[in-house]
Amino acid sequence: MGLTKVSGDVIQSTINVGVVTVTSLTVGTGVTISGGIVSATSFSGNVTGNVTGNVTGNVAGNVTGNVSGNITGNINSTGVSTFATANITQSNPTNLNVSGVSTFSGITTVTGPTLFSKQLNVSGVSTFTNVQISTGSSITVGSAFIQNNAVGLGQTTTTGRNAGVGTAVGTIIYNSTTGLVEVYDGSTWKSTGDNFIQATGGTITTYYSGGVLWKTHSFTSSDTFQVLTAPANNNTIEYLVVAGGGGGGGNRGGGGGAGGFRTGIGFTVSSAPGVYSVTVGSGGVGQSPGGQGTPGGQSVFSSITSTGGGRGGGNFNPDTVFSGAPGGSGGGAGSGSSGVGGTGNTPSVSPPQGNNGGPSSPISTGGGGGGAGGAGPAASPSPSTNVPGGAGSPSSISGSNITYSSGGTGGTTPDGFPGGGNASANIGNGGNGGPGNVAGGSGGSGVVIIRYQVGQQAVKATGGTVSYAGGKTIHTFTSSATFTVRDPSLTTVEYLVVGGGGAGGAFTSGGGGGAGGLRNSSSHPVSSSPGVYPVTVGSGAAGSDLQTSTANGSPSVFDTVTSHGGGGGGGNTPPNSAGIPGGSGGGGAGEFAGSAGNGDRVTGTSTPAPGQGNSGGAGGPGALRRGGGGGGAGGAGVAGPTSGNGGPGSSFAISGTSVTYAGGGGGAGESQVSGSGGPGGGGNAGSQAPGSNGTQNLGAGGGAGGRGPLSTGGPFFGGNGGSGIVIIAYPS
Repeated sequence: MGLTKVSGDVIQSTINVGVVTVTSLTVGTGVTISGGIVSATSFSGNVTGNVTGNVTGNVAGNVTGNVSGNITGNINSTGVSTFATANITQSNPTNLNVSGVSTFSGITTVTGPTLFSKQLNVSGVSTFTNVQISTGSSITVGSAFIQNNAVGLGQTTTTGRNAGVGTAVGTIIYNSTTGLVEVYDGSTWKSTGDNFIQATGGTITTYYSGGVLWKTHSFTSSDTFQVLTAPANNNTIEYLVVAGGGGGGGNRGGGGGAGGFRTGIGFTVSSAPGVYSVTVGSGGVGQSPGGQGTPGGQSVFSSITSTGGGRGGGNFNPDTVFSGAPGGSGGGAGSGSSGVGGTGNTPSVSPPQGNNGGPSSPISTGGGGGGAGGAGPAASPSPSTNVPGGAGSPSSISGSNITYSSGGTGGTTPDGFPGGGNASANIGNGGNGGPGNVAGGSGGSGVVIIRYQVGQQAVKATGGTVSYAGGKTIHTFTSSATFTVRDPSLTTVEYLVVGGGGAGGAFTSGGGGGAGGLRNSSSHPVSSSPGVYPVTVGSGAAGSDLQTSTANGSPSVFDTVTSHGGGGGGGNTPPNSAGIPGGSGGGGAGEFAGSAGNGDRVTGTSTPAPGQGNSGGAGGPGALRRGGGGGGAGGAGVAGPTSGNGGPGSSFAISGTSVTYAGGGGGAGESQVSGSGGPGGGGNAGSQAPGSNGTQNLGAGGGAGGRGPLSTGGPFFGGNGGSGIVIIAYPS
């Protein structure tokens, strides 16, 4: 077809065009236009396929596919728009108005007035100028976003932050490791908040303790602590200053004195001038056989000085005695009859920074060096026994509980006998005194640690007593209350639920009380909606002196988890001589050979309650008359004829330290030695005495009352069962 002019509409047709010029072209369903050039004053209908050339005029409807070329005029997108790679250039009054959800996934440049009325998602490299975001809409880049009333930074960790290359000055992040918003100033990252100290110097670490985020600066060599900011309402630090330990004396020498130990809180710092010198003392040198050691070096933070440990005394032949020297803690005296220990806390400060060293012995041994927690012992009268140094003092300022500034041990007489060891670095311990013809050990270097608060622990849940350990938040319930989840991100917790312990049997040869049931899990589902979980802590049973009754512990409950109370121990008179079933069963009484109570039972019944505990031990009659031990979480109670000991409990570290829970109570003997309570707080059985109580908040069984090796006396009370406990933990 050549040049064609159409003055009307073409509808429902197939046109193979060359050049078509129309005044008005309406394309109906099923119409195909192929080839050539089509010109129209107006065009309506759907266009499917590629359009090559210029499109002049308004386009109303959807455009699916690539657009190559310039777009002149307004672009109004009301649907979901996706721009893979775009170069959109506008100039007033041209506008790009997008009222649907828009996604830019390629390399995109948009200039000119641009209005986004819905969410804008950007995953490629995009440049926008003169962009307007309507109320209720947002720009999202990864986990960050911009809204008309909020800006979300997303989050990264300290490791992720430090991995950045070429970080721009002024970059702002949320650091999930520290819980702080931080800004990069070109050389370091600083917290944007003005409520906390900011400082440099030493090795910097952060940790949570007691709900507080602490920052520590640890100095193992001399340096400077520089305060950048110190707000007036929060400008104090805590410190630990430990000096170097003294060197030990040789040849039956005295132990070196520990370096001075000084710690304190409430030390005010300022950013003007903000520079505080730090000196870390070196350890004193242990000397060759017969010589005295050298003193440790002092450690200093600002106006706080800890004196180095005093040297240990030596011993030249013939017996020339060298006394220990004074220092933070005094050195121990070398061997001989007249050696005296060095004076500690020299010069004197309050509270004292150390203690005296120990004197020597006429039997040729050296005294112990003084320590921060106690004086050095006097030398041993035995020539082959070396005495320890004085005790050190613990501190958790670093985030770990460490004992600093212990005195060195005294040397002994025999040649080649162990001794003379060097102290570890950065603890401030004194060097050990050398044995016969052996050099003394060198003292350990000191340390300076500074810490201050820089944040608070985020609260994910409430209830009970809250503590923090090992990166976990721990809720401990010793009485009934409620555990409430507040953070939707908290979806699982670990738990330990221990029921109350049963009472020990009474009179003359009662059975031990069974421990409360114990249940634990590392993954229990929780939710913030509704988020409220009642917690019940079971009480321990009360003991009595009645041979015809026993008492059971009460259950502990968390959510759907129930740990049943421990069964009571058997009394003397049938049918009460049998132990009672429970979380762990009570032991049978010795009188009339009472049977053992079963474990893994709903208390006082035969109903199974799996996974909670163990059975008690049976009682033994006649010449072996003794009650059986109560069952424990970790094992059954021992039968009366064997020992009557309570069953062992089980150990868990959910609280931050390993604790053994739910030990069974011991069974009492009559003309027999009474049984012991099981590990985990089980009460011992009495001998001519009441049984001991099970330990509170361990769910332990009470010990039985009994006569013990004698065959007279009584009746004797059974011991009370210990109350239970509920502990819930989750990552902080």
